[in-house]
Amino acid sequence: MFPTREHIVAKLRHQLRVNRNILGVSCGSGLIAKQAVRGGADLILALSSGRFRQMGQGSLAGFMPFLNSNKLVMDFGLMELIPVVKDIPVLFGLFASDPTIILRQYIRDIRNAGFVGINNYPTVGLIDGNFRELLEQIEISFDSEVEAIRVAHEMDMFTLAFVFNEDQAIRMLEAGADVICVHLGFTRGGILGAAKYISLEAGVRLSQSIFEVCERLSPDAIRMIYGGPVHTPADVEYIYNNTSAQGYIGGSTFDRIPVETTVAKLAMEFKSAGNIEQQDELIQKMLGGIYNHFDAVTFVKEYVAANYMNKILFSDLAKVAHVSRSHLSTVFHKETGYTFSEYLADFRINKACKLFKTRKIKCSDMALMVGYSDYANFSKAFKKRIGVSPIEYVRQHGQG
Repeated sequence: MFPTREHIVAKLRHQLRVNRNILGVSCGSGLIAKQAVRGGADLILALSSGRFRQMGQGSLAGFMPFLNSNKLVMDFGLMELIPVVKDIPVLFGLFASDPTIILRQYIRDIRNAGFVGINNYPTVGLIDGNFRELLEQIEISFDSEVEAIRVAHEMDMFTLAFVFNEDQAIRMLEAGADVICVHLGFTRGGILGAAKYISLEAGVRLSQSIFEVCERLSPDAIRMIYGGPVHTPADVEYIYNNTSAQGYIGGSTFDRIPVETTVAKLAMEFKSAGNIEQQDELIQKMLGGIYNHFDAVTFVKEYVAANYMNKILFSDLAKVAHVSRSHLSTVFHKETGYTFSEYLADFRINKACKLFKTRKIKCSDMALMVGYSDYANFSKAFKKRIGVSPIEYVRQHGQG
């Protein structure tokens, strides 16, 4: 017997109470799915782009006419995901505008095959400009995706909706979506990652504007984010600290980037085994690669997440990353949309807000806990970003 929508929602809400967040993983193979579940994934998404990533292609291949997206998902989902994933919902990435299907009947087939829910993917929300207009003229549109969510909801299936703006979120909520996931674009990072993506700051603003609509119209809907500039645990923590997101969904983050960063290195180590001269040469090349291609921005974000309570000098981080301070400042602002001082202050103040809501802590002690040695500076920074003093914030939101 398949789990009901009510059962899945109740289980996810239990996760929110216990772990305070939900993790979804888009998988293109049974191996990735199995390991994701071992690591604590709460949702598995079967998306065509995930399968293409396993073929060595980028996620964009899921939007090209290479294969039938729905057939691809049905085949590998039934063969690799559902058999190995136990007690974790597997969602079908449905291309709702497929002209070769009868939507209601196909969604029924999806349910009968063993998928407990659907997600609107591929989505025309990732397409814009003249091409988007031409697609909509032949009824390949976001309207079809809304209709798919509505039909699945009527069939008591779990539904996860990718949205790109407030209006789409409203329509998906009205259709009955259980999860509203703000899709921030294809994931950056790695060899096949997106070369163009919105900044972290822009992602925060977009996500929170959509989440505020969700909280107002449907407080029970679960709020998640996907992709774009968010591809490390530090990025996700920043999103949690600066928005009301309740979960994260990753695709390339789990099934592409880890493989890209480990397999080549391991192969080189095996190739050079027993050859001392080659090993020495390999070490030099690897060191050169680290210094030439080191993701300094990721390092800075991860360092802040781990050390926000301590004194942090940007110049010291630049030295560790082997780049100039000015270069690091430029690339950091380009990726995040913040200066380093703004990013650090926001991280610290939002961490303080989270702690105030869950623990009874004196304001002066909180200042020290989040990296401010002087309470006056903490209070000034807090009021600048939140709009009220720490004392007033505790009165309004803190533990009694």
